[in-house]
Amino acid sequence: MQIRDACAERDAAACAAIYAPYVRDTVISFEDRPPSAGELAQRIETITQTHPWLVAADEAALIGFAYATRHRERASYRWATDVAVYVTPGRQRAGVGRALYRALFDRLARQGFRMACAGITLPNEASVGLHEALGFQPVGVYRKIGWKLGAWHDVGWWQLALPGAGISGEDPPREPQPAG
Repeated sequence: MQIRDACAERDAAACAAIYAPYVRDTVISFEDRPPSAGELAQRIETITQTHPWLVAADEAALIGFAYATRHRERASYRWATDVAVYVTPGRQRAGVGRALYRALFDRLARQGFRMACAGITLPNEASVGLHEALGFQPVGVYRKIGWKLGAWHDVGWWQLALPGAGISGEDPPREPQPAG
């Protein structure tokens, strides 16, 4: 398996194909309809201006992707980031998500981000297990926050201090650097 930076032109269609069943068939994503390859290409272009978007490939095709985005708009949140990972059906629980996340966290830490946050629609034992195995700690639950597939759903939130984050320091941290 190879992990590399996503290229909007080359990878958007494969990322859209991986993501579509999560949108269409589950409550894992709160999107209403699967985004097109063009929409995913635009997201990759926009996100990678400031945050990483990584893909995992085997010898035949892309098998997963992970990315980070801004956590919130206010300036004081700029050292925090939201993260997500998606693995093609049939390749889950084979270490793809873990490998993508580890590479993503390393990149984020090098950029100067300090905290990764993950929202998980509940229940989702597999996602909770992955995040907690990687060191995420639960921090709260938004109750009945999203309506999809005919029901209200809770979203749990987890956070992880990124490697070398130095959260306990009193000095102002260095500014996060752009992706790339």
